[in-house]
Parts: sequence; structure tokens; C-alpha cells
Amino acid sequence: MAFPFLSEEWVEAAHELRAQYGEKGPPVGQAMRLNLLVTDVPFGDGDIEAHMDSTDGSLMIDRGHLDDPDLKVTVPYATAKAILVEGNTGAAMQAFMNGQIQIEGDMSKLMMALQGAPPDPSAQEFATRLREITE
Repeated sequence: MAFPFLSEEWVEAAHELRAQYGEKGPPVGQAMRLNLLVTDVPFGDGDIEAHMDSTDGSLMIDRGHLDDPDLKVTVPYATAKAILVEGNTGAAMQAFMNGQIQIEGDMSKLMMALQGAPPDPSAQEFATRLREITE
């Protein structure tokens, strides 16, 4: 079953998927705590506060903001989905160049995280499963 990206149902399904894969999830290139303000969301009130945390060696995405993040990124829904679900880092660069992404904090950490490590087969399978649960 597929759910809208960052909906409560999607986050729950992503957590279940992460639990199934454990350490076999996507590799983390740079440990960081990042708050996301996702705008233009096609459901709910239009914006979602979310965060990404990779300080324990694996990438966790959840709703709500963290205290004292390394970065705060404001990004349109379609771009966030392209980056986080589809793995399209080119979408991030294009949106940034067009002024659609606003970044507060250490941008070098974000650039290093987007480069990441080359995925292994388990990480590729995890990414495929993540796309399957996303509308």
C-alpha cells in the first residue's frame, strides 16, 4: 500500500521498513541533524515540519523539528520527495539554483550528505521499497 510522502501513514510505514532493514539501510555520508520545513504539501495545512537525523549512523526521517539542528532547510514538497524518495540529488541542485530551497546553518554538511556513499545492494533494495510505499 502506498501513502502520500511525509503523511503520518507514510512515516509509520517508513519506520517499519527501517526496522526490517536495520543496518542495511541507505549509507550515511555525513552525520547531521536537519530540520525540514516542507512547503506546498498537497494534503493537510500546506506545510509539514519534519527532520532527518543520521547521528547514529543510519538515516531517520520523522515529523516534527529537532532541538539544536545543524541545518534548517525549507523546501517544496515535490523537491523534498524527489530528493528523499527518488534519490534525485540533481533536483536539489536545480531547486537551490532557482531559489526554491532556503538553507540556514552549515551548508557544507548538506552538500556532503547529498553526495553520500555509493549504495550497496541492500541500500538499493531499501530505496526501492521506500518508493513502493510512496504515492
